[in-house]
Amino acid sequence: MEKITVLLAEDHTIVREGLRSLLEKEIGIEVVGEAEDGREAIKKAEALQPDIAVMDITMPGLNGLEATRQLKKSFPEMKIIILTMHANEEYVLHSLQAGASGYLVKKAAPAELISAIQAVYRGGSFLSPSISKTVIDEYIRKAERISEIDGIHEKLTNREREVLQLISEGRKPREIAGLLYISIKTVETHRAHIMDKLDIHSTADLTQYAIRKGIISSDT
Repeated sequence: MEKITVLLAEDHTIVREGLRSLLEKEIGIEVVGEAEDGREAIKKAEALQPDIAVMDITMPGLNGLEATRQLKKSFPEMKIIILTMHANEEYVLHSLQAGASGYLVKKAAPAELISAIQAVYRGGSFLSPSISKTVIDEYIRKAERISEIDGIHEKLTNREREVLQLISEGRKPREIAGLLYISIKTVETHRAHIMDKLDIHSTADLTQYAIRKGIISSDT
């Protein structure tokens, strides 16, 4: 029997180990790799080519939404399931727009994750039952209104979105340069381009923008 291969991307080791333990008990599912952040998730996905990546949203360095966006661009056939603590409709909206096929909240019953994996593997989609009809209706209602705003965000390059997250996390230019293997001058250039494209003029406003977009958590 061919197994569904799964990559787990979750920055909390205990949660990640719990997910692996849960999935390894299920016949027909194989966990082929783990990642602690979005950047590692992309590297592992490129190397392992899993059928499905189970992705947290709030991860350091590169969040799950941006990792999802980049993975779907490079590997359209790969399925992404968002598994997060956030039940807010904005997070659901941004996840689906990034290319996720499933969205579950972490308080969901273990059986829901199994069902989600099986559903998206077959080409379907899965939303946690705790994501109410009201949230779905809100998603549909807001999609057209938000598309223009998201169009602005899509004008940012992948590198600019990475720099945006790192700035919003409070990292200094020298640290960002080291993480991305670029010069401090290049970091400052990206920062200027980001602010110009988004019409934002301070780091504080960039951070608020990142929170609204689900790029970072308000607890970061």
